[in-house]
Amino acid sequence: MAAVKDRVTEEALSLPVDARLSLIEELLGSLNLPTSEEIELAWAEEAERRVAETEAGAASLQPGEEVFARLRAKYRR
Repeated sequence: MAAVKDRVTEEALSLPVDARLSLIEELLGSLNLPTSEEIELAWAEEAERRVAETEAGAASLQPGEEVFARLRAKYRR
């Protein structure tokens, strides 16, 4: 399988740029990934949910500086 992948990759890289872009679009399309529109809709729904929680007092808000300071301390290496 790796040999086939390597051969296909080598041949794809030898294609002109426009043909490679077309191939990329076709391969990505075959993955059935969500579209930009679906992603934007999902984020809009999430934002509306978070606003509703905040307005209802169900969310615990924290200053961004504190959140980032905790993350920096936690992941500092």
